[in-house]
Amino acid sequence: MNTTSKTMLILLLGVILFSGCSKNKNNVDYITVKGSDTMVHLASNWAEAYMKTHPRADISVTGGGSGTGIAALLNGTTDICIASRKIKPKEIQLAKEKGIKPVEFTTARDGIALVVNPSNPISALTIEQIGKIYTGAYTNWSQLGAPDNPIVVLSRESSSGTFVFFQKRVMNKKDYTRNAMLMPSTSAIIQTVSQDKLAIGYVGLGYAVEAGPKVKMLKVIDKPGSPAIAPSVETVQAGTYAIARPLYFYTKGEPTGSVKAFLDFVLSDEGQKIVLETGYVPVH
Repeated sequence: MNTTSKTMLILLLGVILFSGCSKNKNNVDYITVKGSDTMVHLASNWAEAYMKTHPRADISVTGGGSGTGIAALLNGTTDICIASRKIKPKEIQLAKEKGIKPVEFTTARDGIALVVNPSNPISALTIEQIGKIYTGAYTNWSQLGAPDNPIVVLSRESSSGTFVFFQKRVMNKKDYTRNAMLMPSTSAIIQTVSQDKLAIGYVGLGYAVEAGPKVKMLKVIDKPGSPAIAPSVETVQAGTYAIARPLYFYTKGEPTGSVKAFLDFVLSDEGQKIVLETGYVPVH
């Protein structure tokens, strides 16, 4: 290669490098957040509040389910996974094979509300009764003291962390009834219950609160003889509401830079105030 060619190559590389830097000349901090549909509304509120005080931050929040978020974390397409369940052993093993160490942070708590149409006369159910509805042992509202009508069972899809948690906590890990309608999102459950007088579904507390009079939240009786407890921030915080869980952030290794700064905000007093305002339960 002669001197002229070398000079041209150096100039070309300089142009390429300069062009690459120009895309980041404003030092924009891009953060992607993906996973639990239960947490999308909350994570979006965190992101919106954070970006107001951090003008260089650009945070994108999308749902798809906890499993989808964890998969995205492991394949490198998201910076933060939001999850309404713990990462599974098989997912940890897959991460290990990829040389990744997922790090877990509890960022909020949530109650799972059972919702029915406002016209439904039922006001409370036991954990056992709810389990029988979702495993298919109960198929008619008359088995629960309501008029003779079939029960329309609504569930999230299997990729949802809420699906997994509900199955474990309420159904003793038994299979869902084959008659259950698997809904693509929490909002789809809310919409269907609001329109179908025979439907029952489970949703994150924040979504049930936001739906207001469109749905009726049922009280839950944990064990025979226990009081019927309504889902609320107060009952979840007190530990008296039976169907409750933590909500997580997962990062690929210990967070650094802009991801750590955003996580610190989420766990701060200001971030936890947003948790409460969104209808979830703060961790402190």
